[in-house]
Amino acid sequence: MYQMFDDFSSPADSGERVKALQRELKSRKLKGFLVPHSDEHQDEFLSPPAERLAWLTGFTGSAGVAIVLEKAAALFVDGRYILQARAQTDATLFEALQTPEAKASSWMAEKLTKGAVVGYDPALHTIKEIERLTETLAKSGIKLAPVDTNLIDLIWQERPKPSPAQIVPHGLEYSGRSAHDKIRDVQALLKDEQADAVLLTLLDSIAWLFNIRGGDIRHTPVALAFAIVPASGKPTLFIDPAKVGDNVKGELRELADLAEPGALMDRLKALGQARARVRLDPETAPIRFAQVLQAEGAKFVPGQDPCIHPKAIKNAVEIKGAHAAHLRDGVAMARFLAWLDEVAESGKIDEIAAAVKLEACRRESGQLRDISFDTISAAGPNGAIVHYRPTTKGKRMLQAGTLYLIDSGAQYREGTTDVTRTVAVGTPTAEMRRHYGLVLKAHIAVAAARFPKGTRGQDLDPFARRPLWEAGLDFDHGTGHGVGSYLSVHEGPQRLARFGTVELEPGMILSNEPGYYREGHYGIRLENLVLVTPPEPVPGGTREMMGFETLTLVPFDRRLIDPRQLLPYELAWLNAYHARIRREIEPILLSDDRAWLRHATAPIG
Repeated sequence: MYQMFDDFSSPADSGERVKALQRELKSRKLKGFLVPHSDEHQDEFLSPPAERLAWLTGFTGSAGVAIVLEKAAALFVDGRYILQARAQTDATLFEALQTPEAKASSWMAEKLTKGAVVGYDPALHTIKEIERLTETLAKSGIKLAPVDTNLIDLIWQERPKPSPAQIVPHGLEYSGRSAHDKIRDVQALLKDEQADAVLLTLLDSIAWLFNIRGGDIRHTPVALAFAIVPASGKPTLFIDPAKVGDNVKGELRELADLAEPGALMDRLKALGQARARVRLDPETAPIRFAQVLQAEGAKFVPGQDPCIHPKAIKNAVEIKGAHAAHLRDGVAMARFLAWLDEVAESGKIDEIAAAVKLEACRRESGQLRDISFDTISAAGPNGAIVHYRPTTKGKRMLQAGTLYLIDSGAQYREGTTDVTRTVAVGTPTAEMRRHYGLVLKAHIAVAAARFPKGTRGQDLDPFARRPLWEAGLDFDHGTGHGVGSYLSVHEGPQRLARFGTVELEPGMILSNEPGYYREGHYGIRLENLVLVTPPEPVPGGTREMMGFETLTLVPFDRRLIDPRQLLPYELAWLNAYHARIRREIEPILLSDDRAWLRHATAPIG
């Protein structure tokens, strides 16, 4: 099994841990300390020794920050995690607050007096993050101070060890471009901007640039590393040498010099002493590196990580791989949903059993490398917890008359998948069908959208919200995120969200996942991955328009669909989508499941 169902949350231990942290604050004359869900690479998913926030608070979500003061503490999370945060933390210790309505800076200004100093680990916070927070807190007379050693690391007993996984090559048959060509493009950009070098800190950027994959982060095939790419000459890859086996060592040494991670700081100091112009991404690079470079005399050149944009534009080989991965995944999902229809009402299937079955269906292909994130297998009211994760102690049975939400994905060498379906267990209520219909309308609004060059994610986000807004409803997460190619299931810079300012371009892959969550009852989310298509003429129009090709091949639950809710174009889109699924999936589906697929994709209306 790639997924574990142990309960990693330990709020019962938080009291003593908070006290220990507060003692460290007192000894250093600090009034507070920031504990983000972060590591030196700004990863969303962390290696075990970097799970400082979870260790301190019990909260296991993938985004958030705790602030511990002498006599108060708070945990700040966005709308995806507020229910989870309140369930996993001790309310007598941590006040769980939802951003952006609640702001960490305002909370600190309220709790602290002028002259207070709050500590932070400069390796875990980005340049922009600290600059913004410093400016805001200064208005209240509060100062931020970097610490040499993370205070959590000082008190964390029996801290886990890093993964020993070795890296593997990601060949041209999957990447579509050689690492040599990618490095050449980065160096050309540096020369154009008169920068001497760029420091890469994002793990997926490093994996993409050098055409390697690793196993240091659960479900994301990356290796812990840093890289310095000079404008001329060989890059240096800072990585544990134990991770570089003979299968990749020779090819890597042709591309780059290899050094241990501990050598990075000396190299940065040398760049500083040489008065080099070093590019850093203010939004993703830890401020620690900017501080070291500037202290030694280097010129910090702000600029986006040069791998982010080209990585997001999938080439022809990667697009072909995405189609192959989704076809394979569609077969697995069809087998799982056919099984679920047979057993869901038995009262014998729980959330974990369903997640295990789905992984088994994916394994049958023989091509599964991992799941792309912990499966969200949520029965009944658990579906309203956006990033719910079932545990052995807290698992819930699937029961007739309820909804079941399954959000899952897979890692194949050809690509990364992510799909969510909400299904009825037994006969759904009229209210369930109405809410499902609204979410389906929201999903189709995005899937069928046509839009001109220059359109940003924030321009399309309202497409998904309008059907819900008209009913007085909404959802507290983005409509969609970018997705990598056998890399991170959450990949920037593109996203469909209120703050999605990046223009969409052909070759980008995003999720389309509107939802509705009725706390204490059920959650509904419908997610497909979509590929941005090149501009094409529109009959009778004067401008070419881009659009989306849906990659995911999984039917929607017809028991929850009332065709009277759908407009003619929505019904046409749905029937065409189901016909495509039947056409592509049925020939390679086991005969036992073909009858289910024919019924699931039969015309509606």
